[in-house]
Amino acid sequence: MGPHPAVAAIRLAVRRTLADLAAEAGSTFTAPVREPRERTGGVPLAAAALPAAVGTTLIGNAHRHPSGLPRTPAAPGSPLVLVAVSGGADSMALAIAAAFEAPKIGLRVGAVTVDHGLQPGSAERADQVAGRLRELGLDPVEAVAVRVGRDGGPEAAARDARYAALDEAAERHGALAVLLGHTRDDQAETVLLGLARGSGSRSLAGMPAQKGRYRRPLLELDRAATRQACSAQAIPVWDDPHNCDPAYTRSRVRHEVLPVLEKHLGGGVVEALARTARLFRDDADALDQWAALAERDIRTGEGTLDAVKLAELPPAVRRRVLRRAALRAGCPAGDLFARHLETIDLLVTGWRGQGPLHLPGGVEATRRCGTLVFRRQGD
Repeated sequence: MGPHPAVAAIRLAVRRTLADLAAEAGSTFTAPVREPRERTGGVPLAAAALPAAVGTTLIGNAHRHPSGLPRTPAAPGSPLVLVAVSGGADSMALAIAAAFEAPKIGLRVGAVTVDHGLQPGSAERADQVAGRLRELGLDPVEAVAVRVGRDGGPEAAARDARYAALDEAAERHGALAVLLGHTRDDQAETVLLGLARGSGSRSLAGMPAQKGRYRRPLLELDRAATRQACSAQAIPVWDDPHNCDPAYTRSRVRHEVLPVLEKHLGGGVVEALARTARLFRDDADALDQWAALAERDIRTGEGTLDAVKLAELPPAVRRRVLRRAALRAGCPAGDLFARHLETIDLLVTGWRGQGPLHLPGGVEATRRCGTLVFRRQGD
């Protein structure tokens, strides 16, 4: 018999992501240790059928994977991929699969666990998670403490601190990419939050599978699969109490809003929301490309935007051009909302001599002599 279906599905998703990364890096194939096989009627006995023995040191630098098979890491100096690991089922399942799959294609895999310092004993838990990952054969493994600020609320501040730590670790180790354990359930929650905030189609597009150095291999799999995978491989996980705390918006969406939708609309809401995200992402990507091309014709020699040409664009494209201009002037992306863009748009479509608009980040938008000017106040 083969591995548990959840284990197999996660490995396949991770394998595809790692293969893409290896191709991008031009990584050469490193042959793995030959996997022992037994045959019963010509059917190979898969790895997961063997007894687990986490952390047992074997000959040379090989380590026994939870599958029961010895895995030899890629050679030193091979391209490195890092996994962001909280200790929860999603990220642990991702790390286990990456440790299993990466050596097959000549990639090293390490991990970073971030201690936000928001709960008693968080430093000890981060060290425990790091130790568990080392036993699984990941290297390098770091537990990084961060200081969470207050800008944008507790969830946004923690996220900003976490990504800053992951970026720094990736730069320091020269990692090809950082793998994140977001699942289809996380995607559905993100779409609902974007809908509630009225943030536009880009927000409804949810989280991308790939953005910069970050990859999300598990976006097509549900959260239950990661728990099943960890259970099948006897990997202990830690459930963050913040994930059940109703003080946090995402927690309320997860434990209150989505169950109500499932109850009254029938099953499949999570899958439908994730599918909606994919459709919106395709539309948003196309409109972004259109806006980038349109901006070339609209921008004047002085760097301002021609208001007459702006008015001729479809609203969806025009507002994207305005957003690009505001971001370029210094507006923080996380603080620039649809309501800001609607107000700026009135400088184009509803011009009545309005004064300057004050935008997040100390940016000012003004209509002057038939053009829109974006500048940081004081410049």
